[in-house]
Amino acid sequence: MTKSALALALAASLVLTSAASAQSVRLLGEHRSWSSYAASDTGGAVCFAMTKPTSVAPTPDGYTQAYIYITNRPAENVTTEFNLVAGFQFQPDSMATVTVDGRAFNLFTQNDAAWLDDTSQASSLASAIRAGSRLSVEGTTAGGIKVLQTYSLSGATAAQQSAASGC
Repeated sequence: MTKSALALALAASLVLTSAASAQSVRLLGEHRSWSSYAASDTGGAVCFAMTKPTSVAPTPDGYTQAYIYITNRPAENVTTEFNLVAGFQFQPDSMATVTVDGRAFNLFTQNDAAWLDDTSQASSLASAIRAGSRLSVEGTTAGGIKVLQTYSLSGATAAQQSAASGC
C-alpha cells in the first residue's frame, strides 16, 4: 500500500471511528497534560491517549487546535499508532518530524494530519514518549512556513497505560 493510500485509509478510519462512535466515547482518565478515552464502533474497541500542544510557533494563519493521539485498535491488531492532527494544512508531499528528547522520527503528512513514515517504529516512539520529558513536532505549512509545536509529556505514561487497559 502506498503512503498516500495508507494516509487516506488512516484518515478515513479516524473520521469514521469518530463519527460512528461520537456518542459512545468515554473518558478513561485525565493524566496531567494527557487524557485517555475509549470508544467502540462496528470494528470493535478503540482506545487512545491524547494531548494538545503547549506552544505553537509561529501560529499559522487559520490555525485550529492541534492534537497528538496514540491509538490502540485491538480487533485490527493496532497498538500505539501515532497520529498528529496539526491544526494547519501541511505543504503537499512534505515530511514532518517528531522529536522526543533529541530522538527524531519521520512523519508523512497529508492535509492537516501526519503519521509515522515507518510504522515499525510505533512501539519505539510510544516508549520514547513514556520515558521522555520533551516532545516537539516540526512541519511546513502549505504556505511554506516552518512551524514548531511543543508538547508536554507529563501524564503520557499514565494515559497510554489507561488507554491500553481500556481496550
